Amino acid sequence: MTDPSHAPTLSVIVPCYNERPNVAPMIAKLDAALAGIAWEVIYVDDDSPDGTAAEVRRIAQTDARVRCIRRVGRRGLASAVIEGALSSSAAFVAVIDGDLQHDETRLPVMLEALRTGDYDLAVASRHVEGGDNAGLAGRWRHMLSDGGIALSQAFLPVKLTDPMSGFFMLPRPLFEELAHGLNGQGFKILLDLVLSSPAPLRVKEVPATFRERVAGESKLDLLVMIQFGGLLLDKICGGVLPLRFISFALVGGFGVLVHLAILGGLRHFTGLGFEVEQTIATIVAMVFNFKLNNSITYRDQRLRGPRLWRGMVLFIVVCGVGAIANIGIANTLYESHATWTAAGAIGAVIGVVWNYAMSATLVWRAR
Repeated sequence: MTDPSHAPTLSVIVPCYNERPNVAPMIAKLDAALAGIAWEVIYVDDDSPDGTAAEVRRIAQTDARVRCIRRVGRRGLASAVIEGALSSSAAFVAVIDGDLQHDETRLPVMLEALRTGDYDLAVASRHVEGGDNAGLAGRWRHMLSDGGIALSQAFLPVKLTDPMSGFFMLPRPLFEELAHGLNGQGFKILLDLVLSSPAPLRVKEVPATFRERVAGESKLDLLVMIQFGGLLLDKICGGVLPLRFISFALVGGFGVLVHLAILGGLRHFTGLGFEVEQTIATIVAMVFNFKLNNSITYRDQRLRGPRLWRGMVLFIVVCGVGAIANIGIANTLYESHATWTAAGAIGAVIGVVWNYAMSATLVWRAR
């Protein structure tokens, strides 16, 4: 057991959602792997409906090394890792998935590498000699993972064979230094840490096997990869624009294409008249934008159940007001002898900013 008079040497941060069956086996595996090391495990649970937090607390009643942070109204692996790591007083913090797919026996090896002082970051890699990625189920997930790795490696300031890894360790003081520059959104934080460092980090890659999942469902999907791409774009732009705003604007661009496609189809196949057809196309595009923003832009605050329908109505109202503001401002500028392109562009930008600000405040506001 950890000496209550001293902080543990290592805090293992486990961001989780719906991992109840894996909690007890995970803690038992950590106990075996970290024998002789003063450690603690901090589960950061995003209010899992399967009772993950309750299971962690059940074990914590008899094991002081086990802690739980239960988050209500907030979701996302990156922000969960940040909250967990900043709650630690240990010399080192490690991040590991709670699904038993990461090889916890690598933790002592990673800790030993950092203790030498020769490295700033230890990463369990599936893509160095001795590593294995066989546990990643399905060809599609392999393609997503490989694509993310290839994309991110083009922008990394250090050699990192597995920037998609969710299994790594670093000194806690270093994490606290980097925390201020972290984006904190999405499901991949290692890349964020590496790109947020003002100086290239000294990285030690440790070969690791990625096991097959025993219980629960994988969180890796196309939307996660889209967010991963957004994180890269955010870092490339130096954080000048919020990642959510970039995503919101891109979704709006897709919405314009949907609007034009629907309007064209109605014009070709119906005789409802332009006013009615334009109205239908506008509503369809708004619903499309809402659904896409709910799935991607605000994935960590996703609306469900009755809140989904209330949010959709609010979103349509907000966008309707934004459209009126867009048209009114553009018309005023045009009448003031601005070119139609400048007037239209300024009106569109103001409309997007309005829609984004009001959506964040009213539709996807924190509960």
